[in-house]
Amino acid sequence: MVDARTPLRVLVSEGSSTSSREAITILGLAGHHVEICDPARWCLARYSRFVRKYHHCPPLRSDPAGYLGFVERLLAARHFDVLLPTHEQGFLFARSEARLKAHTGLALPDFASYRAVHGKAGFSRLLDRLGLPQPPTRIVTSADELRAAIRFPSVVKTSVGTASRDIWFVRDAGDLNRALYDLESSGDFAGEVLAQDLITGTVEKAQSVFCRGALVGFHAYRQVAAGVGGGEAIKESVSRPAIRASLETIGAHLRWHGALSVDVIMPLDSATPLLIDCNPRLVEPVNAYRAGTDLVDLLLRVSLGETPAPLPDSRAGVRTHLAMQALFGSASRDGTRRDLIRECGRIAAGKGLYRGSSEELTPVRLDWPSAVPMAMTTALLLASPPIASSLARGGFGAHLLDRASIRTIEGEDFMHDLSTRRPGEGRDP
Repeated sequence: MVDARTPLRVLVSEGSSTSSREAITILGLAGHHVEICDPARWCLARYSRFVRKYHHCPPLRSDPAGYLGFVERLLAARHFDVLLPTHEQGFLFARSEARLKAHTGLALPDFASYRAVHGKAGFSRLLDRLGLPQPPTRIVTSADELRAAIRFPSVVKTSVGTASRDIWFVRDAGDLNRALYDLESSGDFAGEVLAQDLITGTVEKAQSVFCRGALVGFHAYRQVAAGVGGGEAIKESVSRPAIRASLETIGAHLRWHGALSVDVIMPLDSATPLLIDCNPRLVEPVNAYRAGTDLVDLLLRVSLGETPAPLPDSRAGVRTHLAMQALFGSASRDGTRRDLIRECGRIAAGKGLYRGSSEELTPVRLDWPSAVPMAMTTALLLASPPIASSLARGGFGAHLLDRASIRTIEGEDFMHDLSTRRPGEGRDP
């Protein structure tokens, strides 16, 4: 058996997300050989000295079979110890796990378990079955049902969505009409839509790694400042035994294997954390790493078939930030060029909310090429601050799934059709 403590050859499933970029930093600092595949030639992870090779692959969203075939051929042609799914590629990999495990180490639950938490509606139903706390939630499939189910204020969100997209904060009839227009014009009622009571509180997230249903690593952090689209710009590690217990219940029920993350609201008027979303993957792991919990290393061990001992709790009070998210967030809140320059100054000097915080997404001192996307972002926003909001409303990246690609992967004929493809079909690695 390969030892995760020795340098490994790791193939990362995409290079466009903040999660993959952060995982690559941790992998690189540990001395692992890292390669990525992504449909975007200049994805975020290409600006890293830790990436040894980039592979231009078909887009997951529009050609999941082509993407899977590309990854299979790459694994067969070049030895990799671990395939690390950092985003929604895990949905496809779980569907075809046996084919991939013939070539490499991979930590994923069975496809039924993955499906149970991949969609927001499915996760809400799972929480109900397990008796775990969530805000009052109604699941609807039409505009009329949504009108009947809505209670102001609410959060309306599609069952399939990522990166804080496809979410509407509905506080009155005007907000509801705008949400209905967006939902109907984009065809979102073809799937399920959730109306969830809007709870006032602090946004927190928890990350975990499971080994065949047993939790072996856990970390939680709170949002100190929001970036664009509601993502975290500044975060701080916290101790959350109650959230850990909820994750243990979910993981044991699904016999989860691999990474699992949840979003949580800590209500101002209650000590009970409410679960609001689930990501069946490892999300932005650097805060955990800086707090003493290396979830990436743990995931490598599980991928290689090890049964690691559970890690101790991470340290509370460790603050990290994503400077790019902070600048996008400032600009999206009607920030002026002067506001952006001031924010840059606070980040550089470590003042205000950045006091004692370290950069997690573009760690220039550790990885100098990461200065390129940071400089490009700064220049772009200084040239036109309003562009931040339009970018936040942008569509899904080609490395992500949508309803059509999900239906394709779930289809009974998907694996059969893939097996009948000629070996030369599709783009070669």
